[in-house]
Amino acid sequence: MNSALLILTVFFVGALAIGLVAKRGVEMNLEEWSIAGRGFGVVISFVLIAGEIFSTYSFLGATGWAYAKGAPVFYYMGCASLAFVIGYWTLPRLRDIAQEYQLVSFSDYFERVFNSRMLGAMAAVIGLGAMIPLLVIQMKGLGIIVHEASYGGLSETAAIWAGLAIMVAYIVVSGIRGAATVAVVKDVLILIVALSLAAYLPLHYLGGYAHLFETIERTHPGHFNMPETGLNATWYNSTVLLVSLGYFLFPHAFTSVYAIKTRDAARKNAIMMPLYQMLIVCMYIVGFTAIVVVPGLTGSSTDIALFAIAKKSFPAWVVGVIGGAGLLTALVPGAMILLNASTMFSKNLVRGYLLPHASDAVINRIARITVPVYALICVTALFSSGASMVPISLFASNLLDQLFPAFLLGLIPRVTKRVAPLALGIVVGVLMLGYVSLGCAGDFARAFPFLPTWLASVNVGLSALAVNVIVVSTTACLSRVGARPITVAR
Repeated sequence: MNSALLILTVFFVGALAIGLVAKRGVEMNLEEWSIAGRGFGVVISFVLIAGEIFSTYSFLGATGWAYAKGAPVFYYMGCASLAFVIGYWTLPRLRDIAQEYQLVSFSDYFERVFNSRMLGAMAAVIGLGAMIPLLVIQMKGLGIIVHEASYGGLSETAAIWAGLAIMVAYIVVSGIRGAATVAVVKDVLILIVALSLAAYLPLHYLGGYAHLFETIERTHPGHFNMPETGLNATWYNSTVLLVSLGYFLFPHAFTSVYAIKTRDAARKNAIMMPLYQMLIVCMYIVGFTAIVVVPGLTGSSTDIALFAIAKKSFPAWVVGVIGGAGLLTALVPGAMILLNASTMFSKNLVRGYLLPHASDAVINRIARITVPVYALICVTALFSSGASMVPISLFASNLLDQLFPAFLLGLIPRVTKRVAPLALGIVVGVLMLGYVSLGCAGDFARAFPFLPTWLASVNVGLSALAVNVIVVSTTACLSRVGARPITVAR
């Protein structure tokens, strides 16, 4: 066993131990298991939500896209900046509503606020569908990280199964507390790794940041320019708007807000969260440096740009530590995805339609049984998927964004909530998204060849959301069928 693989093994075992110990002394009823009894303060809630933001997408995808795409990779900085502004106003309100209605799952919000079991079920189905590609990203990233960091000592498939087993074990036993405890360790480690790599690599190979960017512009002219087609300025701006609107609609981020103890803690989280973007910038710098140091990576191999330059620059044990940090970026959001998927399925689908009189204890047991089942479904999807990380992430975001009109309307107190227009808008938006993303391989121009070039570059998710909003507005104006006046607590 080489030293890197030994270190990775320590990380695997350590994550499992930390996650299991988190349960100690706590009675795990459904609310405690899924949202920690709504008792997380500023620090724990920050590392948990940040742990979901800095995932394997950030660790590998951001580096790989910086290497392969150049300027379009900065879309994440734009959407996150706007999202945190939106979160400053919406997250405290969401936390208050969760407290008022005793919300536990993601789809509880849509069911309870709108007094509609149908809308809750729709949100559950969309959430469950969107989280499959999200978990695929984490598992795919974990496999790449461990395989590369171990110098091939552990295969991607073996790493995926090991990581999945660890996540399932500590989520079933400790719930959200297990994920939060691992997130604390992960955040400290990733801070050290990201800052160290971004500081050392450009200075070591190129003497500084100015020379780095000068070299890239000379050897890869136009790398920092927006393309005229495809991932152009229209795509960039529409993607920034779309992702920012749905940034906190990822179920595992959404329900993390339920676990926050006070309104003030929720607002402080939104204020502090932009600090975490600096770590994303660090990964961009690593990707840009890799262009010069390890040129020639193409296609999906760009996802390993981080480890290509790391293995050329450091001894095996350092690469093992980098890999250990990377595998934790998969375990934290991956565990939260499993937790939220099982809670939604058991609470909003099983109790909602199959066992309406089931007790919380029964639903809690069903939720824990669902964890490994959902994990196996995601692994099956993983082994049949060959897409790159960023497109998968964007598709999941596009799908969840179709719930944004309902989410926003639910936050507004003393406003009549019309369920039928919202449900119809969601259906139309999802159908359009499915047609373009799945039927036309995500090519908006191919789906609608009569559109001008600038319009064909708009992110398909934003176009689907626009159609969604038009349907909701038009239907609400023309008909009051399904109108239900609901007063949301302040």
